[in-house]
Amino acid sequence: MWAGRVLHAALSRAPRESRAQSALAQLRGILEEELESIRGAGTWKSERVITSRQGPHIHVDGAPGGIINFCANNYLGLSSHPEVIQAGLRTLKEFGAGLSSVRFICGTQSIHKDLEAKIARFHQREDAILYPSCFDANTGLFEALLTSEDAVLSDELNHASIIDGIRLCKAHKYRYRHLDMADLEAKLQEAQKHRLRLVATDGAFSMDGDIAPLQEICRLASQYGALVFVDESHATGFLGATGRGTDELLGVMDQVTIINSTLGKALGGASGGYTTGPGALVSLLRQRARPYLFSNSLPPAAVGCASKALDLLMESNAIVQSMAAKTLRLGHKPWVTSMSIRSGCDCSTVPQLPVTPSSCPQIPQSDGGCWLHHLRSQSPHLPCDAG
Repeated sequence: MWAGRVLHAALSRAPRESRAQSALAQLRGILEEELESIRGAGTWKSERVITSRQGPHIHVDGAPGGIINFCANNYLGLSSHPEVIQAGLRTLKEFGAGLSSVRFICGTQSIHKDLEAKIARFHQREDAILYPSCFDANTGLFEALLTSEDAVLSDELNHASIIDGIRLCKAHKYRYRHLDMADLEAKLQEAQKHRLRLVATDGAFSMDGDIAPLQEICRLASQYGALVFVDESHATGFLGATGRGTDELLGVMDQVTIINSTLGKALGGASGGYTTGPGALVSLLRQRARPYLFSNSLPPAAVGCASKALDLLMESNAIVQSMAAKTLRLGHKPWVTSMSIRSGCDCSTVPQLPVTPSSCPQIPQSDGGCWLHHLRSQSPHLPCDAG
């Protein structure tokens, strides 16, 4: 009888294992087909392994000697700044490696509150809230703020995180043509039937380097009773006279309602993102923003690094002005001026130098004994023949 039960169990298990193996084989086939389609589209993303600190000069696995790195978002060079590194080390020793908790349980330290207050002062806003990344800030904002009674109007070339955040909310969605203010106005007229209207745009669009026309956006928002949201990830720290971003650059700091940005680019480059704006909005996000509620607190070392980066910017605008001078100098290099700079990119204010894949000339190997790592030419998610 016992042997019969064992035999029955073995026989019944065999079909289940066969089905599981069949399902796994089917999955492998689907994945390989998808991976091949990515390769065929020319959007395969390879990871280069850096064997040194991040900086303008780096060492890469498999490459002899040093190379010049043009593709990091380390706009101000603060990711390897000695004072930023020391601040991270001090914070690590005093506050530990991490909190092992979300913020509202037992994951809020004094350094988190201090950094949020510092961010709000930097942007001249009422309050700020930290996230693990700006992607999380963008996916947390729209769902918490907007309901089915509201509308969001988004530039068609907004960052993927803005697009994903908007997808999560129940608001009515309008997409206007890139930087097209006539189309935005038409969409605002159409959206008058909704309770709230929120215009969402990147401040600086990272791939083409163009700047959102915030003066006109704010004028239209005022005319049609809308709010303005700007993602300043590729502007915070270096655009504007004191590095406050595109709203400072264009003189509309008092007209932009909500700013999302990152600590992972110019502000030390470690990790983290934030929303800053009206105090009541920040309070709501602490109660309802899912990436905030269900993600571990930002690690103390990252908080310490970002806090010191902000200190350096608020103490003096020398770092910002140094970056602007370097950008101007780079823009006059023969091998840069020969590239096909896309219209709308002003190299005096935008640190990226977008080029088409066929227009980048060979860089002389003798330029300081280094070679260019990479110049970002288009979105890594677009096929090679995309416009």
